[in-house]
Amino acid sequence: MHDLLTGTLTGIARHARAKAPMETIDHVEVTIAGGLHGDHRGAVKPGGKGRRQVTLIERIDWDAAMAEVGRNLPWYERRANLLVEGLDLPQVPGMRLRIGRDVLLEITRHTDPCERMEALAPGLFAALTPDWRGGACSRVLAGGVIAIGDAIRIETP
Repeated sequence: MHDLLTGTLTGIARHARAKAPMETIDHVEVTIAGGLHGDHRGAVKPGGKGRRQVTLIERIDWDAAMAEVGRNLPWYERRANLLVEGLDLPQVPGMRLRIGRDVLLEITRHTDPCERMEALAPGLFAALTPDWRGGACSRVLAGGVIAIGDAIRIETP
């Protein structure tokens, strides 16, 4: 059963280095120091705040962007880490998301689309820009293992 505060994790992807191909996996360890295990963006740089450790996108937003540009590319081409269904991701920095039993993320900002999106499909940059359609960035507050099918829910800070 879904409500407005609970959805399902339906995709996990990572890339080992900048511009590397995305690898889709069915489960992954998430840590405060490193984000998703094996993802190059997750490590908190010295003196950094880790505002982009884990990125999330909603299936409905990706599908809407695809419809707008007349393409049908897989979600991980967005280069997001987590695909969420049945949950409207909060567009408020500081809101928290619980994935499974242990992992807790804090929303930090909108995931801005980059020029690479335009190279994938003309018009995709613009299609991902409004209303946080490009997804949300987050930092890890509590680690653990997450897997496809896990519940993801909004928690009040």
